[in-house]
Amino acid sequence: MVRDQIGSLNEIYLPFIYSIFFFVLIGNLISNVPYSFAINASAVVSLGLSVTIFMGVTILALYIHKLKFFSYFIPSGTPLALVPLIIIIEIISYFARAVSLGVRLFANIFAGHSLLKILSTFLYKLFSTSILIGALTLIPFGIFLGIVGLEFMVSFIQSFVLTLLTCSYLKDAIDLH
Repeated sequence: MVRDQIGSLNEIYLPFIYSIFFFVLIGNLISNVPYSFAINASAVVSLGLSVTIFMGVTILALYIHKLKFFSYFIPSGTPLALVPLIIIIEIISYFARAVSLGVRLFANIFAGHSLLKILSTFLYKLFSTSILIGALTLIPFGIFLGIVGLEFMVSFIQSFVLTLLTCSYLKDAIDLH
């Protein structure tokens, strides 16, 4: 993935990318245990991670390209009259990357884990009422197990998506458009 996204000449960033992937993956998988703390379902952790990645990538771009980095905010061929408006739009979209990276991780993990907590509490109440209702609860319990499996897949997918977007941001920082 790193070679495809940022090129084989930039494999120096591979430990950084792997560290992010495994941090998010392990945090997501550990939080699949019912009633455990979901580290990536915390807005502070998710947004802090994404803002840190964003700042690091921006600093890297400034280090590599110096003042030429700011040409990233003006697409080539933009009419001179539209330059101020385009700069504002591009800066807002650039800073939205940091927020969207963290909010995507936070929202997906938080929603899934909240659903699991609600369903597990409901199933526990149903199982503990009577034997007849407990036997009928096996059907919703099977659906619950399917949702747990889906939540494991979401843990992997969210780790992959965050890592892929980080690679994409690195690529933009290394090779300005």
